[in-house]
Amino acid sequence: MIGLIRVFTAEDPNIIAEHGNIVSKLYGIPVISRCIPDQPKGIYDEETEAIAVPKIVELGKAMEQEGCKVLLISCAADPGLELLRRNVSIPVIGAGSAAALIALAAGERVGAMGITESIPPAVGRVLGELLVGYIQPEGVTNTTDLLTESGRTQALEAARSLVSQGSKAIVFACTGFSTIGFADVLRKELQVPVIDAVEAEGLFASSLYRWQSPESTDLLRD
Repeated sequence: MIGLIRVFTAEDPNIIAEHGNIVSKLYGIPVISRCIPDQPKGIYDEETEAIAVPKIVELGKAMEQEGCKVLLISCAADPGLELLRRNVSIPVIGAGSAAALIALAAGERVGAMGITESIPPAVGRVLGELLVGYIQPEGVTNTTDLLTESGRTQALEAARSLVSQGSKAIVFACTGFSTIGFADVLRKELQVPVIDAVEAEGLFASSLYRWQSPESTDLLRD
């Protein structure tokens, strides 16, 4: 199974499972989701990331012990990615670099949008010269802001701004956009490709999982 780490704290199991459900539905693979403790607003700056990283590593180690074959850090900043990789023996995928790699493969000029003042390095490093611009929707400073009507309206305006700057595609530099199903909204409203970070991490995870799973290999042979 795939282990998916949510980098914010929630009590509702349906909320915790949202990203895992997206991955499982799209790619037909089993996903279990866990969240780190004591961070109800998640990661939104350097301080909250530093606090979260040790929790992510410990949770990832525990999920490997539970039997997970691939781990996902479902945050576009890829917090703790390299450290977790050094502490487990299974593949670890970060949502941000996964989304950026798909954009890189497409070869189009892209705009990125997220909830921080500057683009997450995990995304910006990969995109390089393909990046037209990065934008933070006005008034959106953490993932919970995206759950409001105002947050969604400002996010739509931000995406329109990226397209007006010459972006041929949009990359989500925050997985909170996945939570509100915003990719489909933009695809319909703006008629441009949208690379959703949760969909992207799931694509890579499903490939690795099927490569490792004897059951999947047998099915492919059939």
